[in-house]
Amino acid sequence: MRTAFWFSVSVALLGALPVHAQREKLPWDDLEIVEKTWPKAKKTSTGLRYIILKEGKGDAMPQPGDLVTVLYQGRLLDGKVFSEELDPKQPFRPRVGRDQLIVAWEEVLKQMKRGEKRLIIVPYELGYGTRGDPPRIPRRATLIFEIELLDFSRE
Repeated sequence: MRTAFWFSVSVALLGALPVHAQREKLPWDDLEIVEKTWPKAKKTSTGLRYIILKEGKGDAMPQPGDLVTVLYQGRLLDGKVFSEELDPKQPFRPRVGRDQLIVAWEEVLKQMKRGEKRLIIVPYELGYGTRGDPPRIPRRATLIFEIELLDFSRE
């Protein structure tokens, strides 16, 4: 009787502990490709993966409301480019924290320094979701971006 009581208490206590394990956000087939192609990519708690291709300068990073100036290329996992702004004379200039960007970009830009360049691997949940953005981006697409943060300001 006592053993059953303590077993029940133990199970109840273990069930109340927070679980920190995170489920994998990439579909199995995509995960295999990502781990083979970018084995050194770091993974954030949200499931975003990244590789710093070029270190940035200074300590400052964009904050919500900042206007960022970036060059980027977005492609599907098969390498097909779906969007890019690579001309420094006509960079992409969105505002952080104003619902102008996908969730992955919001996350990564706030962690970058001026001049930094990153490759990011974006699970569909942090990108264009279950619907995608037809015809350029299919449903549940894992996306690859190279993003270079040229500058940012409060303008």
